[in-house]
Amino acid sequence: LPDVGEIYSRLLDHRPVIQGEIRYFIKEFEEKRGLRELRVLENLQSTILGSKEQVLPSCEQAMQDCLREAIQRLQAANSRIHGLREREQEERKLQADKLLAGREQRVALWEEFMREQQRKHAEVEEEHRKALERLKEQYAQMEKELAKYGAF
Repeated sequence: LPDVGEIYSRLLDHRPVIQGEIRYFIKEFEEKRGLRELRVLENLQSTILGSKEQVLPSCEQAMQDCLREAIQRLQAANSRIHGLREREQEERKLQADKLLAGREQRVALWEEFMREQQRKHAEVEEEHRKALERLKEQYAQMEKELAKYGAF
């Protein structure tokens, strides 16, 4: 029976062989990978240092120049807007004053017109009253004359 166990382990149990292969593969992979990653990290470090020393200062300077120019443009635009707003307010005030003066003038003209109409109305009424009196007198006189001829 001891021979059967040994034969079984040699034919069917591959764990020891596989474990040895796995250890060898991991060792080779880590050695090759470690050197490659070290080179990648060194390249990355040199790129970062170069960027920090050369690119970053030039970017900061360009950004400051652009921001300075943008701020100047914004301030100029802001002052123009304030000037336009002030002119617009002055225009509105002038228009409002003109409208108010025109309204006051129209109210005064209307009041004058109404007074003139009342005066003319009073004159017409007076003429009408006088015409009525004349007609009454005329008819009264005609009646007197008719009364003279009515005796015939």
